[in-house]
Amino acid sequence: MSKQILPVADEAQVRAYARRLTLKYPRQLGLALGLHALAAIAGLAAPRLLGELVQSVANGMSSTSVDTVVLAIAGFVVLQAVLIRFAVYASSSLGERVLAELREEFVDRVLGLPLSTVERAGSGDLITRTSRDVDALSRTVRQAVPETLIAVVSGAFVVGALVLVGPLMALPALLAVPIIWISTRWYLKRARDGYLRENAAYAEITEGLAETVDGARTVEALGLQESRHARTDTDIARSYAAERYTLSLRMIWFPTVEVGYIIPVVSTLLIGGLFLANGWVSLAQVTAATLYVQQLLDPLDRLLSWVDELQVGGASMARLLGVSNVPDDRTVGEASPDGEELVASEVRYAYREGHDVLHGIDLDVRPGERIAMVGPSGAGKSTLGRLLAGIHGPRSGSVTVGGASLVELPLDELRGHVALVTQEHHVFRGSLRDNLLIARPDATDDQVRHALDAVDWVSDMSLDTVVGSGGAAVSPAEAQQIALARLVLADPHTLVLDEATSLIDPRAARHLERSLAAVLDGRTVIAIAHRLYTAHDADRVAVVEDGQITELGSHAELIAARGPYAALWTSWQG
Repeated sequence: MSKQILPVADEAQVRAYARRLTLKYPRQLGLALGLHALAAIAGLAAPRLLGELVQSVANGMSSTSVDTVVLAIAGFVVLQAVLIRFAVYASSSLGERVLAELREEFVDRVLGLPLSTVERAGSGDLITRTSRDVDALSRTVRQAVPETLIAVVSGAFVVGALVLVGPLMALPALLAVPIIWISTRWYLKRARDGYLRENAAYAEITEGLAETVDGARTVEALGLQESRHARTDTDIARSYAAERYTLSLRMIWFPTVEVGYIIPVVSTLLIGGLFLANGWVSLAQVTAATLYVQQLLDPLDRLLSWVDELQVGGASMARLLGVSNVPDDRTVGEASPDGEELVASEVRYAYREGHDVLHGIDLDVRPGERIAMVGPSGAGKSTLGRLLAGIHGPRSGSVTVGGASLVELPLDELRGHVALVTQEHHVFRGSLRDNLLIARPDATDDQVRHALDAVDWVSDMSLDTVVGSGGAAVSPAEAQQIALARLVLADPHTLVLDEATSLIDPRAARHLERSLAAVLDGRTVIAIAHRLYTAHDADRVAVVEDGQITELGSHAELIAARGPYAALWTSWQG
């Protein structure tokens, strides 16, 4: 089954989202902009006063007046420093608020992803988005956005002050505009796609490493080390090429921009001197204009330096927002279930177009019935189980509960009717109690203990014991028991158990299934199992072969029929 990378948002969607999120806090934004503006205005006083001072000294100004001007300049410098401090604080506070909301929205989007989409995409891309892309965007929001905001406001006021000094003195600075404008446009045209390729390549590395770690025992047993090394080397080479491309863009753009910084200062001095010699401007104007141009370089450099970081953040935001572009795998309908009868009718399903793995399956599961699904590996048992649990929607045909299509039920309502438990279980970092309350947050401690008793929990852990990463060790069998205890708490009407006791010792699993049978009495149970005693205890047995149900009946009926199930039973009995 090929991996499908999750979608990426386009530029228009990224800009619209950034604009909406920023304008959501107009008061905080106005405060930050106002403080930056005041800081910029305070910074404009010193060059103007210094220009006047130079002119006055040339005209024979007294030492007392010089001291007064110097003190005024020092006062404005201190005032600017204080205003900058509060402006940066206001910008950072706004950035943290925006970042917190963006992270919360992203978590909601990830948790709302259709499970079928996550399985097709694989873990690498999603892990990269939740780690590397979130970190990159955090850096952008915390640093690049406030710094860019400061640069824009400061630059605008400096340009205004330069024009007020004298329009003629603003002309020399324009010589650098074509160089900076053309080179920046060239860079921006290529940077976004380059950083998207870089992030996608990193996702491939993560995916490959995760597969290697998860399947470490299989790799060692089958001697697949060389092939896994080759896969990793290929992924690293692709990532290296992607990063080298973005680095080459920066190596061309940054030096070009640096040249653009030198031209305004040199041209202002040279051309300003010519203007002064011809009597078109005063010495004070030349001095102030030169200082303003020099002062303009700081916000300009700040702005262009952070443009690169903004491109990185924009690419990361596009990947994070792209998660919301995943189409929902269910359309909520108006019909509500009338009863708990689970019916699959002419069900076909394909992981890849044109390659069906289920071929026209019909199955009517009566409320309270226990059905066992058996058959060889790869026959389609687990796939059918996922369709019966509403994880996947059929390519054609229908799966309904009480007459309502499973894929048209809201997830909360669906899980009240049908729940799936597989052999793959995750124990979250937290207390044992928290891990169980996932299924039913309002459950009492007595109900939690009852659920653990139902699955023969014999560990001496208390409900407050911290388990999961860094906590008390939980064996695979105990993790499976925790998952089954969650199922007891959730209390759905229909259960689909996909080899849910496979990690437990066969004798203990037999005892556990009998205990569960007593707890879940009256519930509908569809058990996918490789241990045929499960089939022996079921009301009916469905034999799945090559994506079809080839036999359906009770254990005794199928033994008497001497068909595929009878052959399986004889083989299993030894």
